[in-house]
Amino acid sequence: MEKIKPVIGLTAYPSGEGHGYHTPREYLEAVVRAGGVPVLLPPMGADMVSAWLSRLDGLVLIGGGDIDPELHGEDMHETIYSLNPVRDDTELSLTRAALALGMPILAICRGLQLVNVACGGSLHLHLPEVVGEEVLHRSASRTPTVHAVNVAPDSLLAATMGSTRVMTSSWHHQAVNQLGDHLQAVGWAEDGTVEAIASSSAQFLLAVQWHPELTAGTDGTQQALFDGLVQAAQKVEV
Repeated sequence: MEKIKPVIGLTAYPSGEGHGYHTPREYLEAVVRAGGVPVLLPPMGADMVSAWLSRLDGLVLIGGGDIDPELHGEDMHETIYSLNPVRDDTELSLTRAALALGMPILAICRGLQLVNVACGGSLHLHLPEVVGEEVLHRSASRTPTVHAVNVAPDSLLAATMGSTRVMTSSWHHQAVNQLGDHLQAVGWAEDGTVEAIASSSAQFLLAVQWHPELTAGTDGTQQALFDGLVQAAQKVEV
């Protein structure tokens, strides 16, 4: 029996006014290394979701701008950036439908926040106002910071990455506040910030607040997240 390479959908974001949609190549390369076939899912409205999911074996929810705080019961904050109502609508619909189907999901940075909001959770709007800056989750520049994350030892995340403490590339100013339904926290920064969540059911769902794609090409621990997704999505030709 020959294994069929699973088709993995990756979300995308507008790359500029009138200039199409964009998914950083590091995400795509990590999926290809894992043995998957990447396809892009641009934010073009919730009516695309059903057709996408009928053709996909797995899903990567990539990073990007903030989610509209009204969608999780919060007011606007001066630090919120890059709001995109169509992207929010498309990706929340996609996330909820994929969860309902039990589709394997890897969610990264904004993707983690999408999963939490889709499940009824809420977000801290600006982490420095909540936990201070002893652990630097985002620098003033676009260069990611690096900090440790402690992983629950009996979790799918620990089993997938092969470690209970990992160094992570970080660039975010929001994080989980109230955890959504049927989710569990499985990773934390030293300041207590939730850095990873998973499903409380048997579904393959790993959501991380950091950016594993940035170092996956040289760090097998980070590449293992993409490997685990593709393995969970794998089909066998009969």
